[in-house]
Amino acid sequence: MSWGTELWDQFDNLEKHTQWGIDILEKYIKFVKERTEIELSYAKQLRNLSKKYQPKKNSKEEEEYRYTACKAFLSTLNEMNDYAGQHEVISENMTSQITVELARYVQELKQERKSHFHDGRKAQQHIETCWKQLESSKRRFERDCKEADRAQQYFEKMDADINVTKADVEKARQQAQMRHQMAEDSKADYSSILQKFNHEQHEYYHTHIPNIFQKIQEMEERRIVRIGESVKTYAELDRQVIPIIGKCLDGIVKAAESIDPKNDSQLAIEAYKSGFEPPGDIEFEDYTQPMKRTVSDNSLSNSRGESKSELKFGGKSKGKLWPFIKKNKLMSLLTSPHQPPPPPPASASPSAVPNGPQSPKQQKEPLSHRFNEFMTSKPKIHCFRSLKRGGATPEDFSNLPPEQRRKKLQQKVDELNKEIQKEMDQRDAITKMKDVYLKNPQMGDPASLDHKLAEVSQNIEKLRLEAQKFEAWLAEVEGRLPARSEQARRQSGMYDVQNPPAVNSCAQDRESSPDGSYTEEQSQESEVKVLATDFDDEFDDEESLPAIGTCKALYTFEGQNEGTISVVEGETVYVIEEDKGDGWTRIRRNEDEEGYVPTSYVEVYLDKNAKGAKTYI
Repeated sequence: MSWGTELWDQFDNLEKHTQWGIDILEKYIKFVKERTEIELSYAKQLRNLSKKYQPKKNSKEEEEYRYTACKAFLSTLNEMNDYAGQHEVISENMTSQITVELARYVQELKQERKSHFHDGRKAQQHIETCWKQLESSKRRFERDCKEADRAQQYFEKMDADINVTKADVEKARQQAQMRHQMAEDSKADYSSILQKFNHEQHEYYHTHIPNIFQKIQEMEERRIVRIGESVKTYAELDRQVIPIIGKCLDGIVKAAESIDPKNDSQLAIEAYKSGFEPPGDIEFEDYTQPMKRTVSDNSLSNSRGESKSELKFGGKSKGKLWPFIKKNKLMSLLTSPHQPPPPPPASASPSAVPNGPQSPKQQKEPLSHRFNEFMTSKPKIHCFRSLKRGGATPEDFSNLPPEQRRKKLQQKVDELNKEIQKEMDQRDAITKMKDVYLKNPQMGDPASLDHKLAEVSQNIEKLRLEAQKFEAWLAEVEGRLPARSEQARRQSGMYDVQNPPAVNSCAQDRESSPDGSYTEEQSQESEVKVLATDFDDEFDDEESLPAIGTCKALYTFEGQNEGTISVVEGETVYVIEEDKGDGWTRIRRNEDEEGYVPTSYVEVYLDKNAKGAKTYI
């Protein structure tokens, strides 16, 4: 099977076919190039996605990644980054091994094709020239033969005419002979040219054209083979990264299998454990007795009951309720709508309203402990208000619960010990260098290191003093945790007496009752009464929040949880604090009734002239 024998007369079609083959090759190169661009774009998007969800350094989010589930997610992000790298490898290999190589091959193929078809056209032109020479000699031979016949006929006519002279007859005879000779010469020339043309034509159709077409066929077959090899390379380059991609996916699976819910639960305990003891049982208050009531040392009713009785006997003109009952002042201070409000009902009918919303309240245990701490000494109220205003964190972390404070102090002590070790290593290095200078004065002046050595020693001393201070606070906190014995508690109390406070009165007073409960040693009855009165006066000094507008209830809401208030559809009440973005609005019905309702349940009309109110649109 050869194009030279089978397609000897399809020169133009072969030219079109080979050009189509080059076009197919260029189309394939374009396809691979666009694939490489897609791979690069995909890899870039994967890297950006991985980077987007990476935890920010030195942020609270970075602390969350100590949980195994978050570590697994972080491992997934890292594996996806490596996964993206493999797609970049695919793009690079396809560019270098397919696109660049085929582009170079196409240029060579075009030159080779051009050369072959140039030889073919040259052969065609040669055979056409030979054909024209043959036709010309043939026509000349034909013309000479006709002229010879006419000359012969004329001679015969003249020879038969008796009136023609002998000279004219001889002339005609000579003319006829000359024409016959010319015809013979033309015949010989025509025969020679015909033989030559036949030879050239045989060479053209059986030698030149088959050779040229064979070369074109080989060129075309090499192009087809090259495309096949490139397609195979295309697949192999993709297949080469599959094991690495498989390892990335295996890493993700391994990260998923490393998730330990028990470990995460333990980490949550370590992160959020306060160290407080739960409040004790509330004892029965017998109102049949005149005035003497017995209450639990750990209960809220202790402080509330004694505060009430002290207020009555103290000559107050008006009895006061416990601060978080009276107008919800303290509740608004200690609670914020952390839980999302319930969605509005699908219909306006009261029966369609869900009655189980998540109310803006916190756990009661930390509240009770905080109230008890507040009742222990008056300066704690100021500390609480500084926290409300977002004041600076105390140096000894006294604003934290005991367990969290212990962790922070332990972390600080570890950091200081590392700094001390670092400074000591530096001091040792300077000392060794000084010894070298002493032994070899030409290397340097030993006295030049004295200043640096003194500076490092001074830094070590400062860090040690700082570490001792934090270790003292740490020992104090560890001695007061609920898991410690009573002896450790007493030693911790003695430590308080022996070591004067180093930060501020707020921190000292808060630490005076680390477990959040009352003891007879710390607060006697008379002291509790006076402090309770002071505590209530502290909140009396703060005026109730002014109304900044009104609102109309669109649906009925039953405030069953602490911190919320019930409203009836169509009821109009005062707004004292607008929605801060958490979905809850604080309202007041009268002097002693205020609380939170879902913002979606009411229509708010803010007073433009109210202080701090925003224009409602």
